[in-house]
Amino acid sequence: MWNLPRHTGGRTCGTGGTIGTMSQPKAMNLRFPDPAQRAAIEAAARQEGVSLQEYILSAAYDRATAVERHFLDAFSKSMARSGDAFTEAAEAADSDRERRAAELAARHDLEEQQERGHAA
Repeated sequence: MWNLPRHTGGRTCGTGGTIGTMSQPKAMNLRFPDPAQRAAIEAAARQEGVSLQEYILSAAYDRATAVERHFLDAFSKSMARSGDAFTEAAEAADSDRERRAAELAARHDLEEQQERGHAA
């Protein structure tokens, strides 16, 4: 779609063997299979007062950051749900420990009372 130079490790690929050096930037080769689509995008770019290339790159950046924000929001919600679940589990474990300790104390008291009853 867009003929952009790619970095492929140490090999050259479209930069004339000058990877890592500043050279004249190449213009993006924008190909649109639908002439109406190109005309609509050119009109939107003119309305914004920017070049076609800048308009497309800006739109791509906006889309990428929107996807990133959506992911981070979903991740934050997931972390909150997980935190709530761990808090509930910890509280349940604490109440189970307290209940178990109370049961053991009651059992110990009952056994002491039975031993005193047998001794008398």
